[in-house]
Amino acid sequence: MNSKNLALTAVFAALYAVLVILQGISAAATIQLRIADCLIPLAAIFGLPHIIGVTVGCFVGNAYFSASLQYGIFDIVFGPIANLAAASLIFKLRKKPLVGCLLGAFTIGLIVGSYLWLLFGAPENLFGLKLPASLPVWVASIISITGSSLVAVTILGYMLLKVFRNSNIIKPLKSRGLQVYLDE
Repeated sequence: MNSKNLALTAVFAALYAVLVILQGISAAATIQLRIADCLIPLAAIFGLPHIIGVTVGCFVGNAYFSASLQYGIFDIVFGPIANLAAASLIFKLRKKPLVGCLLGAFTIGLIVGSYLWLLFGAPENLFGLKLPASLPVWVASIISITGSSLVAVTILGYMLLKVFRNSNIIKPLKSRGLQVYLDE
C-alpha cells in the first residue's frame, strides 16, 4: 500500500467514524439507519483502501458508543466485520454494482441484526410499520437492520456511487495517481 492509498484509507475511516458519531449523538438506536453506510458502495471505485477505511471507521464509531454497553464488544467486533464483508462484496461485484449493493445490505442486516438486539432490545417497527409481536427478537432485529441497510447502502449508497461514476471525479483522481476501478 503506497502513501496515497494509506491517505485515502485514513480519509474514509475518519469520514465514516465522524458520520457515525454525529448521527449517534442525535439518533435513536433501535432503528439504525446509519447514514455512514452510504459510503460503503464507494468500494466499487476505490477498492482496498476504501474497504479498510470503512472497516476501521466502523470500529472507531462503534467503539465510541458501544464500549460502555454490556454487550458492546459485539458491536465493536462484528460491526466492522459486517462492513468488511459488505464492502468486499461490492468491490467483487463492481461490474454489477446494484447487485453488490443489495448483497452488501443483506450481509450487514444479517450480521448486525443477529446481535444488535442484545444492545438495544427488540425493534418494535420498521420505518413506522409495526413488526409482528410473534417474531423472535433476533428475527425482528435482522429484519429491521436489513431494511435500514437497504435504504442506506442500496438506495443512498448506490445513488452516491452513480454520482461518483457519472461526474468528472474519476479523471482528476486518476490524474493524481489514485487507482480507481470504475471508469465513466
